[in-house]
Amino acid sequence: MKRLIVTLDGPAGAGKTTVSRMLAARLGYRYIDTGALYRGVAVEARRAGIGPDDDPGLGSLCGRLRLEPVFADSGLRLLSDGVDITEAIRTPEISLLASAVSARPVVRAYLLELQRDLGKDKNIVIEGRDMGTVVFPDAEVKFFLEASPEARAARRYLELKDTSGQDLETVKREMLRRDRNDTTRAVAPLTPAPDAVHIDSTDLSSEQVVERMLGVVEQARRSGCESPPEPPAIR
Repeated sequence: MKRLIVTLDGPAGAGKTTVSRMLAARLGYRYIDTGALYRGVAVEARRAGIGPDDDPGLGSLCGRLRLEPVFADSGLRLLSDGVDITEAIRTPEISLLASAVSARPVVRAYLLELQRDLGKDKNIVIEGRDMGTVVFPDAEVKFFLEASPEARAARRYLELKDTSGQDLETVKREMLRRDRNDTTRAVAPLTPAPDAVHIDSTDLSSEQVVERMLGVVEQARRSGCESPPEPPAIR
């Protein structure tokens, strides 16, 4: 069967990480969380005292930065110059800072090459916000995962409540703020690829979402053409 790149884009809290990991496991593919790479840049920018709008500073940082995703039994780990920063990238502050630095062309140019290198051998499920539109526009299968703001906020709250101390309303407010940042930025805004399959996960379990995705992926794996026929949007 054909080797594929499967992209999965969508806003925060839509369930991308959980679903991507499950889908990759079912397919025997590698799983890549590109949001972790932007968070890694954010962590190192913060440590260096570089602001999210300081393009010369960010350019200098990216020039010497060495981010390395590592595939471990416990999941994807992120190393920066050989140091594991996986836990440091998962705070609410870093989430917002990552959204800000991701709007800078110098950061996106640095990570674009790294992301494409990760996908050069295919057989990957790669999640983010511009995977199907910018990073892998020729990917064989593209998904756009969405959910209602209320459902997304509730999921993110449950994910963060033991570490952030934020209440549900604060989580929702910051999530919507990030949505605005991601969808209105001038460079690579969050938007579905024209040929992406849309799935609304508001009332679906992760397993139900994965089952729908598997049907699309299996069709593409067995297809004799380069990419699968454009399926209707799944709502």
